[in-house]
Parts: sequence; C-alpha cells; structure tokens
Amino acid sequence: MANLTDLTSKEFLTELASAAPAPGGGGGAAMAGALAAALSSMVCNLTLGKERFAVQEAEVESVLVKAERARERLLELVQEDAAVFNSFMSCYKLPKATEEEKAARTAAIRAAAKKAAEVPLAIARESFAVLELADELVVCGNPGVITDGACSGLLARAALRCAEYNVRINLGLTKDAEWNAQVQAELEAMLTQAEALEAKLLAMTDKALA
Repeated sequence: MANLTDLTSKEFLTELASAAPAPGGGGGAAMAGALAAALSSMVCNLTLGKERFAVQEAEVESVLVKAERARERLLELVQEDAAVFNSFMSCYKLPKATEEEKAARTAAIRAAAKKAAEVPLAIARESFAVLELADELVVCGNPGVITDGACSGLLARAALRCAEYNVRINLGLTKDAEWNAQVQAELEAMLTQAEALEAKLLAMTDKALA
C-alpha cells in the first residue's frame, strides 16, 4: 500500500472519496488532527520573534515543539489506520472449514479488532493534546491570529470525536470486557474535558472579537 501522506491533497481526497474502505473515518480523523496541529504551529510561528510577545516566548516555543510532534505523529497515524484496517479485514478471509480453523480465525479477528481500536485511540489522544495546545494559544499567542487558534481547537475536537467512534465500532469485536471498559472510561474522560476546553477556547475568542 502506498504511503497516503505522500499523496497530494487532491489525491488523498480522491482516495478517501473512492469505494475503497481505507482510508476511511480513522484516516480522516487523523488528517483533521494534523491540520489542527499545523494551525497551532502557525499561531506559534506568528507569535515568536516579535518583541511585544517576548514575555510569553518560552511558553509559545514549548507549544510549538509539542504541536509539531503531534502533527508528525498524526500523519503517521493516517497510514497506520489504513494498514491496521486492511490487516483486520484479511482475518475474515482465513479458512474456517474445521473447528480448529474456526477457532483460529475467531482469535485472529478479536486480536485484529483490538489493534484496529488502538490506532484510533492513539488518534484521539493526539487530537486531545492538540486541543489543549490550542486552548493555551488563544491566551498566550498572537491575538491577531486568535481565530486560527480557535480553528485549531475546533478541528482537534472534531478529530477526537471522529476517532472515538472509530474506536467504539471495534470494541464489540474484541470480546475483552476489561480492556473495553478501560478504553471507554478513557474516552469519556477525554470527551468531557474536551467539551470544557472548547467552551473556554471559544469564549476567549468571542471576547477578543467583541
């Protein structure tokens, strides 16, 4: 499989729109998260080096490092999500003529389902981290680009929510109740915090624009 992140934007969208099941929602979520991270980096780069923002320079530099790291990881996850989906689907093609083959096939599907949930879970975590960065930037970043910081946060929360759905669709196939419960609890905590972060981010932006 070709590396999806080597495609042009137009080529990636064409691939996403095709009848091929991968890339799909997980890859789209990761790409949205990467866009969010890139916007956070842009806000940082338009803040750093300006005398009037010298006081917060160290904080913004730290945010930039984290945003770039998140952008790189989310781009990797675009590819990983497609790869894990294809691997998961290949399990359904395993032989099932005998009881032993059926058991092996079922075990493979359950293991692959867990891996297929782990990748969008990683996307959710990275997207949540970007939302936290955007929330910080609307306070410490260049106010002239505060709406770009807000857009970063909105995209990050959307990516988180999309990734969450891609986790949940695979949980029912893992048959690992304890692990599923841990993942559900983590997702619920992130979603609750994300709602509060987005509300704060938008309130700060609306106040600045008033």
